[in-house]
Amino acid sequence: MNELLEKLVAVRGASGDEAKIKDFVLSYIEENKTNWKVQPEIIHGPEWQDVMMLVFGKPRTAIFAHIDTIGFSVGYDDELIKIGGPRLIDGAILVGEDSNGPIEVEMAVHEDEAGGKHPRYLGDRVLDRGTILTWKPNFRLSEDFVQSPYMDNRLGVWTALQVCETLENGAIVFSTYEEVGGNSVAEPAWYLKRNFGVHQALIADITWVTDGVSHHEGVAISMRDSGLPRRSFLTKILDLAEESGIPYQREVESAGGSDGGMLQKSDILFDWCFIGAPEDNVHSPDEKVSLNDIESMVSLYKYLMEKL
Repeated sequence: MNELLEKLVAVRGASGDEAKIKDFVLSYIEENKTNWKVQPEIIHGPEWQDVMMLVFGKPRTAIFAHIDTIGFSVGYDDELIKIGGPRLIDGAILVGEDSNGPIEVEMAVHEDEAGGKHPRYLGDRVLDRGTILTWKPNFRLSEDFVQSPYMDNRLGVWTALQVCETLENGAIVFSTYEEVGGNSVAEPAWYLKRNFGVHQALIADITWVTDGVSHHEGVAISMRDSGLPRRSFLTKILDLAEESGIPYQREVESAGGSDGGMLQKSDILFDWCFIGAPEDNVHSPDEKVSLNDIESMVSLYKYLMEKL
């Protein structure tokens, strides 16, 4: 687990800047697909931007896993502008690259009289405007947890790649722009529906530890967040989860969103359900996920992709 996941985390790929992580995942697929049970059709190209799709056999269900992360854009002077919803952490280390080479800078968070927080970078040179910065990789593996920046959603991508090893019939969509609410999922959904009759999706993403969702209790099946999955599809998933015997938790939240919410807001009728391991320290350099919950996430995805 740790080698591939650590490599995924180390590749920069904030929303809008997904080319490098797309190339990394595509290279991994090309190098490893001969060891998979079924050889997929690989769909990508300029017309798809940095989105990729894998189609195995006769697919009935698609997994959507977003490859982008949160980050920051360099603005005027030493200003940092958020990409998505990263936490503002004084002293956090950010990395990137501009026309003058590699970058490693420290974040400084200034608070105004009204309590507003304004992030800036501290470094030994002026950075090019528009440069994208992300958390410095810091991968930590213990007996019970993995902790690192960008478990959201490199862990979802990693899970999808584990499913690929044994998947006979199904599709995988590696999507983009999720952290900024961009909709790169509607066109792949249309493509899969028109060409293969696929009209249901599982959203491989990472959720939060909350009052109702804990570490070590299994993967979370989201019954709702800001979006509402169709009840009959959700019931089918919950029934299969019970049948499988794999540990899971039922999540009910009033906020938050994912590729599933974007599918719901699109003009395509496509069932969806978010299923993901919960993490602590959301959108920070120290996102923390239980190894037990990761194991149940992979197991449940494999089971559902076979049964749905």
